[in-house]
Amino acid sequence: MLRSDFDVDCILMLGILGISFQEVELVIQVPIYQPVSSMNLLTKRHHSRKVKAFPLQLVLIVPFLLQIFGAVSLVGYLSFKNGQKAVNDLAAQLMDRTRDKVALHLNSYLSIPHQINQLNAEAIAMGLLDVRDRQTISKYFWKQMQVYDLSYIGMGLTTGEGVGAGRYNGKTLTIDDWNAQAQNNGKTYATDDQGNRTHITDTYDWSNFQESWYTETMKAGKPIWSRIYTWNSVNDSYISASAGRPIYDTQNRLLGMVGADIHLLKLSEFLQQLDIGSTGKVFILERNGLLIANSGTQKPFAVIKGEIQRLQATDSPDAVIQGIAKNIQQTFNGFQSITALQKLQLNWQGETYHVQILPWRDQYGLDWLVMISLPEQAFMNQINANTQTTILLCLGALAIASIMGYFTSRRIARPIWRINQASQSMASGNLDQALDLTNIWELNTLAHSFNYMAGQLQESFTALENSKAELEDRVEERTTELKNAFGELQRSQAQVIQSEKMSSLGQLVAGVAHEINNPVNFIHGNITHLNAYTQDLLRMIQLYQERHPHNDLEVQALAEEIDLEFLIEDLQKMLSSMKMGTERIRNIVLSLRNFSRMDEAEFKAVDIHEGIESTLLILQHRLKGKPESPAIQVIRHYGNLPEVECYPGQLNQVLMNILVNAIDALDEVNVTEKHSDLITIRTSMSNSQWVEIAIADNGTGIPDKVKNRIFDPFFTTKPIGKGTGMGMAISYQIITEKHGGKLECSSTLGQGTEFVIQLPVKQQVAK
Repeated sequence: MLRSDFDVDCILMLGILGISFQEVELVIQVPIYQPVSSMNLLTKRHHSRKVKAFPLQLVLIVPFLLQIFGAVSLVGYLSFKNGQKAVNDLAAQLMDRTRDKVALHLNSYLSIPHQINQLNAEAIAMGLLDVRDRQTISKYFWKQMQVYDLSYIGMGLTTGEGVGAGRYNGKTLTIDDWNAQAQNNGKTYATDDQGNRTHITDTYDWSNFQESWYTETMKAGKPIWSRIYTWNSVNDSYISASAGRPIYDTQNRLLGMVGADIHLLKLSEFLQQLDIGSTGKVFILERNGLLIANSGTQKPFAVIKGEIQRLQATDSPDAVIQGIAKNIQQTFNGFQSITALQKLQLNWQGETYHVQILPWRDQYGLDWLVMISLPEQAFMNQINANTQTTILLCLGALAIASIMGYFTSRRIARPIWRINQASQSMASGNLDQALDLTNIWELNTLAHSFNYMAGQLQESFTALENSKAELEDRVEERTTELKNAFGELQRSQAQVIQSEKMSSLGQLVAGVAHEINNPVNFIHGNITHLNAYTQDLLRMIQLYQERHPHNDLEVQALAEEIDLEFLIEDLQKMLSSMKMGTERIRNIVLSLRNFSRMDEAEFKAVDIHEGIESTLLILQHRLKGKPESPAIQVIRHYGNLPEVECYPGQLNQVLMNILVNAIDALDEVNVTEKHSDLITIRTSMSNSQWVEIAIADNGTGIPDKVKNRIFDPFFTTKPIGKGTGMGMAISYQIITEKHGGKLECSSTLGQGTEFVIQLPVKQQVAK
């Protein structure tokens, strides 16, 4: 099409606005000639309205300078005020987080010695450990020291004897063994990498009845912590806490006590790793003011003339800890009166400190204070620096805006002026444009062409964008629907397959259990009659022996030949063993029937522990030791749970999946190294309405990228043929959708994995 001079003017305008010529040609057609009357009308309007105009440079520079200066100044002022106000909140949040970390670590770390003592005491009470076999029991303690981060595990008997295993210089494991003699009764043995004694390294005098860890526990008659004691040698100096527990034999007779010590300097190492800033301090002390641990580099004790002396917090070589402790002691008139969490601000040496005091206790007698301090200046320094930076930025922005505004306005004004001159000379047609004039005189003559073209382009572009957006939305909506439908189809197929497998397995287990149950019940029932008949025959033989003791030589010869006395004694034992065996088979059959739950397709109140034990019985063959791997030890910490409404068969399926995964993880570890396999099952009430089942292993753990996908359908790390990737996905669906509960996984590389199931006691669904 032909282009007029006015077309050229419009194209130049669009070039400034970033619009291509092709786009304009598609949507705009401007008449080549306009009547002369239109130009006259425009000229008359221009002269009839006198508007005061300002240079474009001035209009561009001044408002922007004012806006930049005002905005930067206001932001800087508000930033300073809000930063100052946020100091207390930030300090409180940091200290709350630190306090929670410390409390969690104390609860975890200080529970280990009593757990070890409980395991050892129960093993002794059940006869699994013979306290008279000090050789074996010391090696057992040595093995435990390999697993747990303790400084000593030992046993003292009421006879004065005892054994123990400890860490020499915090690294080398040794074994102590002492008898009841008066002098040189104690010996320390070096050990090899299997815990066998190699040679004696030290001989000393030792008496259980003069040690606080023994006497205090015996006096209490229950698990307690003894007083913190100190230890100083040529190569090692430390303070330690000892947990003690009385031990009894199978007849509940007192044998002595077992004890486990922890290295309290480990607490200082933990506190030093906390992220509380370079000037923040965390320290722990007893109620009498003696330091236990601190986040500084100084130890909580001093070695004076070869003797360890524990330090009061008010005498700490760390000036901040000393000052805070003195201030708190004066504020509360000592440390004994602090019974609840305290949050306060203290002024020391002209500086404000935010302080939190947490009283920490456990059920075995520990009563400590955890103190956290943070100087306010640590935050205010950054705020003051930010204020200075804001002022400099404000001045710099003002200068830069002035320079850039000047050059930018020149670059904008000159092209617009040239376009304006060309437009006035070429726009001689009949243009019926009646736009209001602005206060910028350079733009007055551009308004009529700009508004027209901009309006047309905006309408066309708006229609095009609306169509495009509508199409994209529809495509995205359909794509989302297809993805959801495909995912639902995959889950449904997998669930149907798994349900059919579990149904077939349940039918098979129930059928086998039923078939075994009948003959076992027959045998078990007849054993009672057989026992009665045997007793009658034995009484008959006994009566015969009483009436005719030595009359018949042939009878006497036969009695000696068959060893009649041994036969009578062994026959009764044999009947007892047969009865015990049939009862064991009946229990196994009952567990198989409980696991199958073929008749329980609806919600039913069941005993969770019964389902766990049934599942463990099914997996017993995998828990036993093999030539290539040791037996897997299952530790149960069962809480007092009510009956829980659930789908018993589906819940057993979840327990089976989790336990199988734990066993597989431990088998993978045993392929490359010797490992003490352990599965821990813990049940408890999280509150009055929910129960919690935690199953943990001590395998290699799960990487984060795998853990985040562990509940995804068809995701598996097992080789082809060993897993479909649907076990955990279906387990997650059973717990969350079927039971309205929660299934979570936590794992640490090198330490193991834990699955936690939370179920409501009562289901809130129509039954």
